[in-house]
Order: sequence, then structure tokens, then C-alpha cells
Amino acid sequence: MKLTGEQLVERMTDAERERARIVESVLPVLREQAVQVDREGEFHRDHVRTLSEAGLLGLIIPEEYGGMGGGLRDLAAATFAMGSACPSTALAYFFHCSAASRGLLALGAIDADLFDKDDEPVVRQFAEKVLFTMGRDRKWLANFASESIKSEKAAITINTTATPVEGGFRLNGVKSFGCATGVADQYLVTANLDGYKDASGLCTFFIERDADGVSERERWDALGMRGTATHGLILENVFVAADEALAIPGAFARCMQVSRGSFVGNQLASLAVYAGAAWSLYNATINMLTEKTFADTGKPIGTSPMHQQLIGEMLVDLESAMLWLRRQLELETSEPPLLDKQAVVQRWRLCKGQVAEHGFRLAMTALKCAGTSGTSNSMPYARTLRDMAMALVQAFPAERGRLMAAQMEITESEQPQFGVKAS
Repeated sequence: MKLTGEQLVERMTDAERERARIVESVLPVLREQAVQVDREGEFHRDHVRTLSEAGLLGLIIPEEYGGMGGGLRDLAAATFAMGSACPSTALAYFFHCSAASRGLLALGAIDADLFDKDDEPVVRQFAEKVLFTMGRDRKWLANFASESIKSEKAAITINTTATPVEGGFRLNGVKSFGCATGVADQYLVTANLDGYKDASGLCTFFIERDADGVSERERWDALGMRGTATHGLILENVFVAADEALAIPGAFARCMQVSRGSFVGNQLASLAVYAGAAWSLYNATINMLTEKTFADTGKPIGTSPMHQQLIGEMLVDLESAMLWLRRQLELETSEPPLLDKQAVVQRWRLCKGQVAEHGFRLAMTALKCAGTSGTSNSMPYARTLRDMAMALVQAFPAERGRLMAAQMEITESEQPQFGVKAS
């Protein structure tokens, strides 16, 4: 039997297939709550226990830290499969897994001799704390970097400040986006060391969900992906002990240097969520067009020329999205690498927009196939259309991705991922 994750990730190893089988086991539970999650706009908290008990909070954590030992192929397969069941939960799960980069890339930077002997123990201690928290301790982490401040010269601008005080730091700022606000056990927060005017001051901090000075922003009444708890944080004089921080100037940038792709190198798995939702909707639409029949002839509705034209359009969009995603996955996991990092990042910029746009077009076509009966918000056609609309705006629109890829083609340089607000 072909597992859901194998629809995207082809030629799995035995170990990958075993991990994908565990993902498959939780899909019925996620699917059962998907309509309620969307209707109420709330993260289904019981899913934390479901995923934790299955060991999936440590899917991409090395076994020596209590994890399952998976990699990017495993994560892409998992978020694709979960996206086919409950896209909101899948997206929140992706952001939890993205926190692993704060440990994995830090260890990679140590192996690449990017830290001197004095800094290495501090970096290793923080990295292992991240990995043990996710793997051995099976805790949910939320990752907070994004802020509402816009910059012409960077994708994400950090205004949250970390001021050194006795025994640690005081954090102040507002984080506009981060899945699992109020749900995760702990938060990983990116802030800029007070006094630094560039990205060399960016640091990462562990913050307890219920720490003094931590509060949630107003909840969103979002169009789609309504159960992700993405409303963000307000930080007011939040104390973080020194051993809960990776606050070495320049450490953040050095860690990012060892990723295979853009930023932390696992962003592809967020797109796999949307691809999974599109794949699931396509199958639901085909089933509907096969099972429903015309009253006068008894033939399946899908036999009409109009519906067959729409089916063809959906097939093109689904295959296009899947091919872009599979190619990017190959570029970010192949050994030896097929392209240098700059070329991989450029193609990621294009891939992101293409998958989003093809998925959204598929959802619009599916709604045409369903007709007025598909417009109920509880139906997969309306729900997936709204969820796929979020793919068009998550992080940045597809148009910006194409612009950045074109700029890289001419200038051979990428716009910085992070900047800090000018004082």
C-alpha cells in the first residue's frame, strides 16, 4: 500500500517508509477534527498529545537526542500527509519542526569551524537544549522571528531587542507571526542585541509560554489556515537567563551559513503542507465527479465535456506543483549537491510561488466542479480554497519571489533574509 507521504517523496528508504508509516497512523485523528478546527479558528490542543505520543515532535531530531532520526525528505513527506488531513495542524507542526534548525545548524557550524574554542561550548549547550527538548522531552516549540515592520532591504526586519542585565537579558518587542501561540510548551524568539545596528546582533532565546511579561496578540479571524494559532506575541521586559540564550554576536548568521537552502534550509516542508491539501482536494473532487450521476442518463457527472476540461486543468496544476516541489527537494537533499547554494536559493524563490499559484488554481477549479453545493464552509472545496489563498501571501507573495530570483540572475546576490530596524 502506498503511504500518503509517498505521493510526494518518491523512492523512500526502508527507514523513511517506517517513519512515514507512523505519520500515516495519526492522519485519521487529524482528519476527524479538520472541519471543527476551521470552523472555530482554534488549534486543536489534543493534537499536541497525539503527535507527541507518536514521537513525531522529534521526527527530524537525531536519535542520540531522543528523536526519530529523520531528515528533510521525512519532514516534507510528513507535512504533505498531514496537509492532506488538516492543513492548519500540518502548518503549525512544520513551524515546530523548523525550530530544530536552531540546534542542527548550530552543531553544523561547530563542525565547520565557524566558532572559536571559547564560544563552542556555549553554542553546543544551546543546540543540545533545543534538540533534547524536541526529541527526548517531546515538547512542542513555537518559532518566532517575523514582525510587522517592513524593510525594502530585507525579507524580515527584527525590532525586538534583547538588553543584557545581571544573569541574562530583558526582551521587549512584538512578534506578529508564529504558529502555536499559547499552545507550544516553549517559544524560540529571535531578537537583536541592544546596541547592534545590523544582523550580527541577532540572537535566539528560549522563553517559557507562561513567563512574566509574555502575552498574546489579538487573535486573528483569518481567511484560511484558521487553526494555526498564528497571532503572535507581546514581550514586555521578559527575563531570559543567560543559559537559555544563544547571544554570541554573529552566531545567528554563522549558523545560517551551513544550511542547504534559503535561511534554515527546511522551508520547503511548509509548501508541502499546501501541496498535500491540493492533492487531497483533487482526489475528493474526482470521487465526487465519479459517484454523482446525471438524473436523466445515469452517467457520472465527470463524463461531461465541461467537467473533463476542468479535470484536465486540475491535473496540470497538481502535477506542476508536485514537480516543482520534488525538484526543490532533490536540490536540497542530493549528495553530492547538484547546484551551489546560491542557485538552490534562487530556485527556491521560484518554487515557492509556483507551488502556491498552481495549488490555488486547482482549488478554484475544484470549486467550479462542485458548484453551489461546494460553497459551504464545511465542504473541502471552500475550506481548501481559503487555505490555499494563504499560500499566496505566506512570508511574501509569489511576485516577490520571482523578482528576487530575477535580481539574483543579474546581480548574483540574494537580498538579505534578516535585517534590523534602523534607530
